[in-house]
Amino acid sequence: MEFSFPSYQLSPLYHYLLPSPALFSNQLLPENHVNWTQTPEAHVYSADLPGVRKEEIKVEVEDSRYLIIRTEAIDDSTKPAMDFRRKFRLPGSIDIDGISAKYEDGVLTVTVPRTFRRGGFYIDPADVPDRVEVLARAA
Repeated sequence: MEFSFPSYQLSPLYHYLLPSPALFSNQLLPENHVNWTQTPEAHVYSADLPGVRKEEIKVEVEDSRYLIIRTEAIDDSTKPAMDFRRKFRLPGSIDIDGISAKYEDGVLTVTVPRTFRRGGFYIDPADVPDRVEVLARAA
């Protein structure tokens, strides 16, 4: 399952009012989306951050509930190549200490592992005795 989260969405009314999205491409149509993919082992968030240096990217967990991905200037004299900030509500049953991030070729990938995998268990009928004896007395 994969979802794409744009930084903001336009109402359908704008498509009728604006003849071409290229007229306001810098203000209304963002180029940076965050994709979210679920696997049985983890939740994976991917963000395109072209031109941003690795040192300018901050990935944080707030209150063990929110994942925050943002860019931040290294010092007061510089500015990041792009202003980026997204906040996601983390699902339950995840391993906070196992969260990892990597940045390659302008793409940030944050992996949030799950703490359990769903699966059933099986009781072999051969392991169940034919007769069950109760050893405790009723009070």
